[in-house]
Amino acid sequence: MDEEGNITTISLIADYEGNVEEIFNIGLKSDVVPILPLRNMVLFPGIVLPVSIERKFSLDVIKRAVERNEYIGVAYQTNPDTDEPRRSDLHEIGTIAKVMRILELPNGAYTALIQGFCRFGISELMRRGGVYKAHTYPIYEENCTEHNKEFSVLVNAVREQTVELMRMKNFFGDDGSFAIKNIGNPVFLVNYVCANLGISVSEKVELLAVTNPVERATRLLKLLNREIEFASLKANIQKKTREDLDQQQREYFLRQQISNIQEELGESEMNDIKELEEKLKGLTMPDATRETLRRDIEKLEHINPQNPDYQVQLNYLQTVLSMPWGKYSQDNIDILKAEATLNHDHYGIEKVKERILEHLAVIKQRGDFKSPILCLYGPPGIGKTSLGRSIATAMGRKYVRVSLGGVHDEAEIRGHRRTYIGSMPGRIVKSLIKCGTANPVFVLDEIDKVTQQTINGDPTSALLEVLDPEQNNTFHDNYVDLDFDLSKVMFIATANSIGTIPAPLRDRMEMIEMSGYITEEKIEIAKRHLVPKAKKEAGLEKEKQIRFTKGALEEIVEHYTRESGVRGLEKKISEVLRKIDYNYARDGVFATTSIKPADVKAFLGKPLFSRDIYQGNSYAGVVTDLAWTSVGGEILFIETSVSKGKGNKLTLTGNLGDVMKESATLALEYTKAHADKLGIDYRIFDNYNIHIHVPEGATPKDGPSAGITIATAIVSALTQRKVRDKVAMTGEITLRGKVLPVGGIKEKILAAKRAGINTIIICKENRKDIEEIPQMYLEGVKFEYVENVSDVLKIALLKDKVENAVEFTIEEEKKNDV
Repeated sequence: MDEEGNITTISLIADYEGNVEEIFNIGLKSDVVPILPLRNMVLFPGIVLPVSIERKFSLDVIKRAVERNEYIGVAYQTNPDTDEPRRSDLHEIGTIAKVMRILELPNGAYTALIQGFCRFGISELMRRGGVYKAHTYPIYEENCTEHNKEFSVLVNAVREQTVELMRMKNFFGDDGSFAIKNIGNPVFLVNYVCANLGISVSEKVELLAVTNPVERATRLLKLLNREIEFASLKANIQKKTREDLDQQQREYFLRQQISNIQEELGESEMNDIKELEEKLKGLTMPDATRETLRRDIEKLEHINPQNPDYQVQLNYLQTVLSMPWGKYSQDNIDILKAEATLNHDHYGIEKVKERILEHLAVIKQRGDFKSPILCLYGPPGIGKTSLGRSIATAMGRKYVRVSLGGVHDEAEIRGHRRTYIGSMPGRIVKSLIKCGTANPVFVLDEIDKVTQQTINGDPTSALLEVLDPEQNNTFHDNYVDLDFDLSKVMFIATANSIGTIPAPLRDRMEMIEMSGYITEEKIEIAKRHLVPKAKKEAGLEKEKQIRFTKGALEEIVEHYTRESGVRGLEKKISEVLRKIDYNYARDGVFATTSIKPADVKAFLGKPLFSRDIYQGNSYAGVVTDLAWTSVGGEILFIETSVSKGKGNKLTLTGNLGDVMKESATLALEYTKAHADKLGIDYRIFDNYNIHIHVPEGATPKDGPSAGITIATAIVSALTQRKVRDKVAMTGEITLRGKVLPVGGIKEKILAAKRAGINTIIICKENRKDIEEIPQMYLEGVKFEYVENVSDVLKIALLKDKVENAVEFTIEEEKKNDV
């Protein structure tokens, strides 16, 4: 049977070839029998029942019965939730049974097929050896021979009513009816229907206790008639429901059906209303908001559940009451712990971590301080998003992330008005409902990629209220239509470029720049994070002998990636480990364990990129410059040549930007203005053309930091003086020759070290930047601080001329002067 009283096929008619009376009155050798308590079913004599065995003592009884080929007693619990039944938990009557078979299911559970025989009564229950046993007394089945005629009529009525009930409930169709009609033994038929009828266990036990077949059939017929009446009533209710529904209300069929059932039974349930009222009581919110929601709940009470507005109003109230009104996680700000967490999760970016720790210290000191709104911007793959998760961990707050890339509808941020079909709250409110607190660390990822000025409104304008500390304490979502306090939320926005972020939105955030990682930092990040993660993903985390040498990691960084972050590096490390997995699957051994640069080349093929190295000082007019790029520092060679011509012509090649072209013009003008001091015949400028080239013409180059390098190259080319060996420089110049400071110092120093440079000429005002760089990056490099171009030339140029120095001829000009 099922919970609705349907007849099921959980039991079968026993295939017994002997005398039927033996089944009902079988004799036992002892009055003590092992007991199998059942929870929700009753076994009648002559019926075979499949039983799911869940308790250990039940399994022991079943196995023992099979091994010893003995009978067991099946008892019936009064309370199915009792796991260790006592005598008072069992009905007095039970059924003697024999275990026909034990089936072990694929999930490890057991099912036993048991056949019922005669009845017994329980006089005493005991538990020995982990199993239940009982002293029993027999209960015999009465002989119904004298009532054959009456009994036959009753059995036929039972058969007909059972088939009718099955038809009304549309249960088993023609096959079920055929089975009922073809059970030959009348007592078996009565017992079969008793076992399978959808009635309570206590009612089945009462039927089992009736030893007279005629009386049992009579009681069964009454129960069948009752079930048929219930089925008929249900059918009438369904019919009435269908008649009341029109085309527009068909989707509410189930709700209407429930409503009609409650009406028929005289019941009215207000579970939804009670649940909403209980939720409202447990929330901390402003009095005005509470009063508004209380009125909305009262309004819901007066709406007919069949009305479509009922579900709309119910969904609204459930959403609003699911918001974290007054729910705040306790900040656990330990600055030392927070610093350790940030250092563990992110290597480098010291200034960024320092700024974050400063904010955490203020929050800890003030307690009621409004959370800052930060914007981390920089190239992709440098850990901006993961930094937000680390901040949440350090503060002990929940972490929420919303990706804003491609968002083009204001409603995504602020929600839809409830007048629209299918309206819902915005992503801010939905994320707060999901995390369950009103003060999470909320990461607004890719804020620079929000679509602006669309036909659906401007999402960036909607973010103004969210990210304004003076306004977001009364954030208004169009769907919720109530003010919600976001001032305790710590918003962290991330962006790749701040150029696409509107100025009003930028003004509301504290901008923190995150520059790309240098080679040394990438190597350390790979050691600490990327390699262990890649080994785990490749299934090699237990293979401790497989490791990357520092040279191998540097080889991948320098020659197989060109990026600011470490995503490409992670992919290349994973590719190497996949090759190792492949070789192991093919050969059965790890041919490579300590991965060296040569192994990297074997696994990844020819290098994709190359770094420039210092090329010496044998050429006049060739000077090494230090440049900053988004993927780290680089060295550039400023090449200057002087050729015979009409003079006063400056040619610039190498895909130079406007700022760099202006630097070249300034350098040339400075050289002309100070030609006498530099030992340059000024008439050279009227008879020779100057050409400045920066190699790798396909790569755009711009910026003012090559100013002193270009000036040095021009002077070297015009005087043919040697440039000091292993010297590089960086600095902007003015028209009067003053050297100005530049940025990217750390990256430029490391580029110089990789190229073998040991002396760097730099502006005196950049000394403060160098003092902030860890000493490990400065070892082996000497810094020459300068204030003007003349200082640069004194340090960078030797008095000796290069071999095969060019001699500038100006005889014709001298004759003309005479």
